[in-house]
Amino acid sequence: MNAPRPRIGLALGSGSARGWSHIGVIRILEEAGIVPDIICGTSIGALVGAVYADGQLEKFEAWVRSLTWQGVVGLLDFTITGGLIHGEKLFSFLRSHLDDKTIDALTRPYGAVATELATGREVWLREGSVIDAVRASAALPGLFTPVRRESRLLVDGALVNPVPVSLCRAMGADVVIAVDLNSELIGRHFKPDETPAAAPEAAPSGALASVLSRLPLGFGGARGGASETPGLPSIFDVLSMSLNIMQVRITRSRLAGEPADVLIRPRLADFALMDYHRASIAIDEGERAARRALPELREMLGQETRPSP
Repeated sequence: MNAPRPRIGLALGSGSARGWSHIGVIRILEEAGIVPDIICGTSIGALVGAVYADGQLEKFEAWVRSLTWQGVVGLLDFTITGGLIHGEKLFSFLRSHLDDKTIDALTRPYGAVATELATGREVWLREGSVIDAVRASAALPGLFTPVRRESRLLVDGALVNPVPVSLCRAMGADVVIAVDLNSELIGRHFKPDETPAAAPEAAPSGALASVLSRLPLGFGGARGGASETPGLPSIFDVLSMSLNIMQVRITRSRLAGEPADVLIRPRLADFALMDYHRASIAIDEGERAARRALPELREMLGQETRPSP
């Protein structure tokens, strides 16, 4: 008798704009007949995972590919309470384009990771509104405002669990395929002998600063733009690089203690925090990364892997 097929979990990691690469990863897995039974995500991974679990990935991909930088800025509603961006405008838009279902109404088991702001505890979101769960999981501190869920304030799950392998296993996955968006980040964005102006188009000094410079913050040079000191990064470069360091260290620590069975790592070190308008590049790299992992996946799952019924 043939052994039963293992239950496959897909853990989609955090990484802001790099997260569009999850779409490419999913496409290649499906083409190979590797269809997850359980989907978990953190931050941007929670968003893409929810869309996939709802059967709306094709529609969503068309939308993200159409995003321009002006369109991204148009979805942001600025505030100075709890963060720079409230997020209501963005998630109202998502509600109007995607079905606002409850998690238990999705076609496959789904979970998202958030962090309780008051205690630092990891919170697993497995019931209630899908959009509300995604919003909590993606509430990057300082950028998006925290989300109140019952009596708790929740922020980005990447603070505690950037690649939610543990949640996949807790939900019954026998084999976990994880997508880590935080490799190769440290040291790739800014070099001491470069000025921020020499950085590529994707750098926060050109993208994130373009948004934040619209606010009367009074940081740095021209209302928060590039550094006034030649050879030093701007405040936004420093913040972005600091986030990168934190994400890389937390990700390595969690994956060392809770390893995935197969780890897919798209190479997107040149993507900045707010480069959501570069979706096509990220999706293409997600496809390349998934193809690189296919031999290992096929060996683990067997050559006769077929889609789930």
